[in-house]
Amino acid sequence: MIIPPVGGLTGQLSVSGAEAAAQAGQSSGGVAAGGDAGGFGGELTEAISSLEQTQDSASSASQALATGNVSNPEGAVVTVEDAQLAMEMASQIRNKATEAAQSIFNTQV
Repeated sequence: MIIPPVGGLTGQLSVSGAEAAAQAGQSSGGVAAGGDAGGFGGELTEAISSLEQTQDSASSASQALATGNVSNPEGAVVTVEDAQLAMEMASQIRNKATEAAQSIFNTQV
């Protein structure tokens, strides 16, 4: 399942474990691709950086809105809402990844 970009997130985040494994396998011949810039680790790093930029712009917009130094209040509110949605999405992805890892660890062989 592909999640469309929200707010400042520019890349598409994949929540499919099979797709993540396929990306990791393609980029490093079957070894986890944490250090590969084009692999899953690189995509994750890029998504986190984008989330951080979204949060920073929302912080600036909310501060400008609070001080009255904003010319477009609707735009500031939209920026803050986009940042909130992006953070909620990142939190849900983290929760699902944690549940998947726990499920794998609890699998009996």
